[in-house]
Amino acid sequence: MSEHTFLKALGFEDLLDPLTLFRGHFQLFHVLYALRDRFRQEQSAHLCIDPLRIAIEPYQPGQEGLTEPDYLHAYYADLSHLDNTTNADVVQLLKKFWDGYHSQDRRHSALAVLELTDPVDFATIKRQYRRLAMRHHPDRGGDRQRLQDLNAALDVLEKNELKRR
Repeated sequence: MSEHTFLKALGFEDLLDPLTLFRGHFQLFHVLYALRDRFRQEQSAHLCIDPLRIAIEPYQPGQEGLTEPDYLHAYYADLSHLDNTTNADVVQLLKKFWDGYHSQDRRHSALAVLELTDPVDFATIKRQYRRLAMRHHPDRGGDRQRLQDLNAALDVLEKNELKRR
């Protein structure tokens, strides 16, 4: 079941208002993480918690010992986030999320122009760019528009690389 389906089933109707959406989301995930802790303690089940998929799975001994620190768990366990988060905070969180999402979308599109897919390092990106730029350069009988597309793709990927550092 998805988070959206859960929120609708729990009666959260106004999912367009950012603060209402945040509060519903926070309350749901607070309860889900507490329930996951209970299942682990009882060794009865594993609760998969993801906005797109919330599901109860069979318990597998030792599974919880192999995980890294769960920062989301700590965030949702702290109810002060629910009480102290303002509408402006939520709008900023949503903007940050969508900026990152669109940045990844632009990265994937730029990689496709360069005939690459993730995972790929920046050195490989530059090598591929040079190879394709030489092949498609108008002075070598190539297509000017294709070269411009390659240049634009490299620009997107260079900016993406700078943000990562």
